[in-house]
Amino acid sequence: MRADSMAAAADIRILFGTEIDWSSPPMRYKFMRDRDELDGADPEFDELGFSTRAIHQPVDLSLNHPAQSVRKISGADNNAHSATDMLEKTLARLEGAEAGLVLSSGLAAFNMLALALLSEGDEMIVHRQVCTDTAALMEKTLTRAGITMVPVDLSLPANICRAVTPRTRLIYFDTPTNPLGDILDIAAIAECGRSCGLKIVVDSTFASPALQRPIEHGADIVLQSLTKYINGHGDTLGGALLGDTAIIHKLRETNLRFPEATVISPQASFLILRGVKTLALRMDRHSSAAHAIALTLETHPAVAWVRYPFLPSHPNHSIARRQMSGGSGMLAFGLRAGRDGATAMISRLRLIQSGVNLAEVGSLICHSARLTSTRHLSLSGGGLCDALGDDVIRCSVGLEDAEDLIEDILEALDFG
Repeated sequence: MRADSMAAAADIRILFGTEIDWSSPPMRYKFMRDRDELDGADPEFDELGFSTRAIHQPVDLSLNHPAQSVRKISGADNNAHSATDMLEKTLARLEGAEAGLVLSSGLAAFNMLALALLSEGDEMIVHRQVCTDTAALMEKTLTRAGITMVPVDLSLPANICRAVTPRTRLIYFDTPTNPLGDILDIAAIAECGRSCGLKIVVDSTFASPALQRPIEHGADIVLQSLTKYINGHGDTLGGALLGDTAIIHKLRETNLRFPEATVISPQASFLILRGVKTLALRMDRHSSAAHAIALTLETHPAVAWVRYPFLPSHPNHSIARRQMSGGSGMLAFGLRAGRDGATAMISRLRLIQSGVNLAEVGSLICHSARLTSTRHLSLSGGGLCDALGDDVIRCSVGLEDAEDLIEDILEALDFG
């Protein structure tokens, strides 16, 4: 080995903390070498890292020449998969699911879940949390179909079996939750739910498969609002359901009855595939910046409380560390000055924009006055969820430099 090559190898050992076996061909050459020995999809593709699998498609080893595989993946031949087919397969691989179904929005995905797996008179256990637009839309969808939502505090999984009746079919919850970032123990809930014969559905939108893969922890179905982190650019809508082949087949059959309301456009699928390619990088940046901001806020005298999954002060910190590889870009906090202080602080921000959107490249912030409506108050009165406190500030941390965002927040907090 040449001197410069040996120096490079030493650098690699320092960087990765491991010896490199130079006698074995690199992975990409091994793929080419074994092409004539195997048929079908490349068996070693799943051994690649998350970002690599997000960017590339498995090589079809039944093809005789690499160019044929490239043409098939790019859609240049008559048998090529559409952008939507490719998106479904990519998301399924990244989630660790057998199959996936992509729809026009996250709400369309939830509606399809209810239509396919529940019938009039059935019950669905949901986590009792604060009232949001999502809770209102879920309640409207299920009530119209004659399905009952049963609110249960899923932070104590033992509550599940006490709430089960002969008509209970599903457990549905999101983690991290919106907007307070509660973390629910997927494995514990799945164990209790399965012992009662229930399917477990997890909305993992606030984590994305880059940080959390619920199927690995026992969930049956994962719901993703592709509009949020997976697309990540705030320029299109989409939703996805991921699970085993039988469940997705049933969902797909039901979906065929409502194509005008659920079909995603090829352009939207293309844009979301673009977002998938940078998902891991973006989630790492979102998470590191949000963590830095949360640490800063926690020590500020004007701040009463901070909720971020990877802070040791988070009540579910140990669960978050066990089932997530990063804390995501969402955090919530409250000021000692309450609602008036929140209004004053947000009005002083220069970089972080006021808005109810989230999970985009730019940072966005809003307080509970913009997250609460008359509809939410009626839901809390009915016991389905709890009213959101008037001091809550939700921040969706973007991809700006963390130092700039922290400076923006510190200057904004100087409103007294």
